[in-house]
Amino acid sequence: MIDTPFSPAADRNKQPILELLRILLPPCGRALEIASGTAQHLAWFAAALPQWDWQPSDAFASALPAIADRVRQSGCVNLRQPVLLDVRDARWPGQADEFGAQFDLIYCANMIHIAPWDCCVALMRGCGRYLAANGHLVLYGPFFEDGVAVADSNRDFDRSLRARDPRWGIRSLRDVADQARLAGLERVARHVMPANNLLLVWRRSGS
Repeated sequence: MIDTPFSPAADRNKQPILELLRILLPPCGRALEIASGTAQHLAWFAAALPQWDWQPSDAFASALPAIADRVRQSGCVNLRQPVLLDVRDARWPGQADEFGAQFDLIYCANMIHIAPWDCCVALMRGCGRYLAANGHLVLYGPFFEDGVAVADSNRDFDRSLRARDPRWGIRSLRDVADQARLAGLERVARHVMPANNLLLVWRRSGS
């Protein structure tokens, strides 16, 4: 029997994120989640937005059985089986057939601060390749912003991340935005979320 992991934080924030996705997204489309983890977000979104096709993924093969179990438990026919995907691969996914069509949404929550910086760079480059024209990248998590006071909890969190791995840490939104711009993405929304997080939306140029 698979012990399906559960994240209390993901359970708390899934509905606030969904409410913003309902505003952002058209009635139907194709979505890819990067770093699905427990897959709680995607199972929730797939049930609430049944006209969307949802593709989970993770960079760790060890995470895929639990994601597949979450897919099975959800009963959602619009939620696909997970794929092994490292954003740093030259094509997505790197060890299976490449995605045959672009995505209208790429969603990534709480990944870029728990990964080396080159993963953020690669994520943006991948969005430049795999987002459809006028498709959206949605990032969720903590960020450091110029001119915005840093919450004590985020400062402590950043310190703990860097103690675990010096390549990790909460990212500067300016640096993230620079990489997005290089990939042809334009930031179109910034939403303040609970627990000192942000939900940020970029759009790929339609040209």
